[in-house]
Amino acid sequence: MKPSHTFLTRLQVSSLLKLYDVPHPDSPLKVLSGYDKAHAHRTARLCVPVATALGHPLPRLKQFEATCLLHDMGRAGLDAKLFGKIWSWAKKAGIPTRPREWRAKHPQTPYGQEAQAFMKRYKSELHNQGLKLTPSVKDHIAMRLGFARRLKKYLRPVKTTLHILDIKWTPWMERIMLYYYYPEKLDAASAWTHQLGEILVACEQLEAYSNHQRGQDYYARSEESFPAAFSYLRQLTKQKIVSQEVFTMICRLTREGCFTHTLRQARGGKLSRAELRYLATVAT
Repeated sequence: MKPSHTFLTRLQVSSLLKLYDVPHPDSPLKVLSGYDKAHAHRTARLCVPVATALGHPLPRLKQFEATCLLHDMGRAGLDAKLFGKIWSWAKKAGIPTRPREWRAKHPQTPYGQEAQAFMKRYKSELHNQGLKLTPSVKDHIAMRLGFARRLKKYLRPVKTTLHILDIKWTPWMERIMLYYYYPEKLDAASAWTHQLGEILVACEQLEAYSNHQRGQDYYARSEESFPAAFSYLRQLTKQKIVSQEVFTMICRLTREGCFTHTLRQARGGKLSRAELRYLATVAT
């Protein structure tokens, strides 16, 4: 099956993805190309068919597609090597790498101060890894543990661009972008808003777990596994981050071949026969 259609025009999509390109902090005339653009684009191509199949109306779907394309703006300016060095070390050391996980382990940390607490607690260990707390290192720590604040900063010019592109900005769009790191942001949200947050989290993780380049750069991962990706989605359903309804629809569309083209792109263009069989038979 060919990839499912999306609802924004090519000009709208390309204009939104260009927002990931930001000036270099040390050389304003130099532009840092947005590392996460391809990931965000593929995530949107996974998300929109799921939301469509679950019955969301067209105007909302257009806003949701824009939300998916922009969901990683909190990592604009990312240096993949530096980001990977910090967070692959943290993961190996068993250190929480997301705000909700940090707060679960360190509940005394003031809300929104997770990045600062991380730097204070692990300053010596980071230094031993060759990571002095320079402005750049601090910024890359904020890309995960201070994601909400950083996202807000980089969304400011986005709203102007959306208006020019005739895409309506609504506050729920930002809350959905934050859902993976801050699920509490949707505690009081309407059912449809919560469901869109679940779709974004699930599809973003499916792409991330399938993304060969990202796996190498971020986590020193040598290979990707679709069983591992779907196993993680099942964990998210058990944690009630993703509903069973959303997970079931993702599995159904995967079996129907709706995502094969996009997942093949995430893998660098190749899928084995065994992988294709798995995608055609993936179970809920």
